[in-house]
Amino acid sequence: MSQQYPQQPNQPYPPQQPKKRSAGKIAGLGCAGIIGLFVIVAVATGGGSSESTDTSNKDKAIAAEGKPGGGGKNTAEPADQKSQAEQFLRCVAKNGTDTEKAAVEHVTKVTGADKRNDILDSAEVFTDYTGGIMGPHQGEGKLIASAFTSCYESENGLVTVYDKDGELLANANY
Repeated sequence: MSQQYPQQPNQPYPPQQPKKRSAGKIAGLGCAGIIGLFVIVAVATGGGSSESTDTSNKDKAIAAEGKPGGGGKNTAEPADQKSQAEQFLRCVAKNGTDTEKAAVEHVTKVTGADKRNDILDSAEVFTDYTGGIMGPHQGEGKLIASAFTSCYESENGLVTVYDKDGELLANANY
């Protein structure tokens, strides 16, 4: 006598277990994403590399203020020989207000004004003032930043004015 066991209902597919991803695949995809990000950043920042080495475009705003038509080349040559601070002081002396002229007398150094590519321009103006952004010379720092924006043009520039201790006095877009 044989015993018969009851039949189980037919299942169309056997139960499947979830697939496990190997650590190598996960690491490989993560590395590929990081490399892709670096490529995108490199393409975005390296697109205008020929402009950043071009030194003939120094101080476009200052050179543009010269006589239209004649004398454009003659005014650009002496500007190239002077330091950035001297160029800035000359521009403010020519076009600035009396209060801007008085504030700019305290400028000791200017950096980054000669390298512009309209992507992310950053200029720094150093002064002999003290006290930082909350100090007594905050107003003069704003005047210097305002004078800088009058002399230089950029589509995406930021000028930062520092006191003699390297503390922030003011900044402005130019």
